[in-house]
Amino acid sequence: MKYIYKIEGMTCGGCKASVEKYLKEIEHVTSVSIHLEKGEAEVTMDKNITTDVLQKVLPEKYTLSIKSEENVFVSSSISSMPNVEEESKLQQLKPLLLILFYIASASILLNYKVWTWKEFMLDFMGLFYIVFSFFKMLDLKGFPASFSMYDPIAKRVPFYGKLYPFIETGLGLMFLMRFEIGIALMVTLFVLGITTIGVTKTLLDKKSIRCACLGTALKLPMTEATFIENTIMIVMAVLMLLNIF
Repeated sequence: MKYIYKIEGMTCGGCKASVEKYLKEIEHVTSVSIHLEKGEAEVTMDKNITTDVLQKVLPEKYTLSIKSEENVFVSSSISSMPNVEEESKLQQLKPLLLILFYIASASILLNYKVWTWKEFMLDFMGLFYIVFSFFKMLDLKGFPASFSMYDPIAKRVPFYGKLYPFIETGLGLMFLMRFEIGIALMVTLFVLGITTIGVTKTLLDKKSIRCACLGTALKLPMTEATFIENTIMIVMAVLMLLNIF
């Protein structure tokens, strides 16, 4: 039996060699062929092995999901296998949507007595950065590799990926403390503008990769929601800058 799997998180030849090594060590796996450019692994086995078993042998930074099966003698179709059922986009993005809902709700509650859009946006942007940087901090070693899959700067300057969670934390504190708002807004336009370019390119190329917006702790797919979330922050930053200057 030959199966083709999508593997998210592979960024270099070292990743390719590592994934191939771990998969080959599984009993009943007869051969493994990794296609780094496609983000795929072709696995041949003499006995059916569930996706869960394959995933468990891989380091946490890699996410494995089945793409197709090449075996005319297998009577049951892949679509009927419970371990390969795909969640809907809404289900996959539930953690992200809940977090954005709570951030928006908290920002409203902080300002409902004396309402101003300016204060609401500053609190929203501050909480956004603090919460999102928290999830990135949970896996400072794994985040840069996932982030470099789509951020143009992180692809070329690996250290930027390591620094990014701390940049977000700093920006969050600046917004919440109302400290040097103009600088924080300009940095926001730069970092999120660059990231949004990478997100847009990924979506247009229809690549299936993991979104690193909430680090590696929550496995979120790269979807239009990632683009919208960045765009909201960019629009707020532009409005705030126009208000300041």
